[in-house]
Amino acid sequence: MSTASQTKTLLLRAPKAASRRSGLGRVILRRLLVVPFLVLAVITVVFFCMRLVPGSPATALGTAGTDGLTQQQVQENIDNIAEQLGLNKPLWLQYLDYIGAVLRLDLGYSAFAGQDVTTVLATRLPATLELTIAAMFIAVLVGGIAGIIAAVRRGRTTDNVILWFSTVSFSLPWFALGILGIMIFSVGLGWLPVLGRMPASLGYVPTTGFVLIDAIIQGRPELIGPWLVHLILPATTLAIAMAGFITRMTRASVLEVLDDDFVRTARMKGLSEPVILRRHVLRNSALPVVTVLGLQFGALLSGSVITEMVFAYPGVGNLIVSAVNQRDYMLVQGAVLIVAFLFILTNVIVDLLYLVLDPRLRKA
Repeated sequence: MSTASQTKTLLLRAPKAASRRSGLGRVILRRLLVVPFLVLAVITVVFFCMRLVPGSPATALGTAGTDGLTQQQVQENIDNIAEQLGLNKPLWLQYLDYIGAVLRLDLGYSAFAGQDVTTVLATRLPATLELTIAAMFIAVLVGGIAGIIAAVRRGRTTDNVILWFSTVSFSLPWFALGILGIMIFSVGLGWLPVLGRMPASLGYVPTTGFVLIDAIIQGRPELIGPWLVHLILPATTLAIAMAGFITRMTRASVLEVLDDDFVRTARMKGLSEPVILRRHVLRNSALPVVTVLGLQFGALLSGSVITEMVFAYPGVGNLIVSAVNQRDYMLVQGAVLIVAFLFILTNVIVDLLYLVLDPRLRKA
């Protein structure tokens, strides 16, 4: 091909490539523009739902340690606290004040914790993220391998056994799995600890809040072993139910690809089954599973509330339950907002990743 022909070809391809990039950019922009509206919806729902719960922070704080005071003195104490916290304002004004504070990245002050909500969450969020990421890793590893094996062994005993176990694991509630794990591996066998994130005797003082990173920064490798031992049981409890769901999704996706024409063509060319599975099937069957993982990450975050309560794990889930019991409006709103934001952000990232992996969806 002459130089002139090559130049002409490049000039014809350039607008198409630019058009594809701009099309993808518009799709990404549309996805990102949805995030603020979803966050606003979460803030609104949590704000008004907390006000529907009987009691208030002023009542909880004003009635604490009031032995010997008259009813009038207690009421005056409650009114003073309500004024300090801004709870005597009209509800719509409280809502607008909170929205304005969030826009300034101010999540408020927790009267019960005696700290800014941001500071409280910064100490608890790393533990929840560690638990969620560990559970996701276990669920993807176990569920992915089991789903592939079940698809390859379709209709055989191995397939039936895997499907049965996945159904049972997906049906069991998290609190039941947690209690069962404690009874077997902690009380019965004594292999794993029951409560907490780290033995108190180690004197762990967080730097970033993530134990693995802190162990490297602080030069304390002795933290890693006990941390992993304490993480195994709660992370596995969260992962079991999710692994069952991922197993079924992976099996269905792999079976769908195995029946495609290009797989039959690969077999006709003489390629072995492991090569076909590795080069063709897994790559094409991963897309539906990747999409589901974003939703499952959110489910793991919500499931951590129950799991952290069962194992007394010091994360955001445990914090939310305590804050609801204390009617700590600001702390509940801030914690739910952060969890919801992580859930929304994860799904947006997975959605964009899916668009990158499957260009056909960019036109939708």
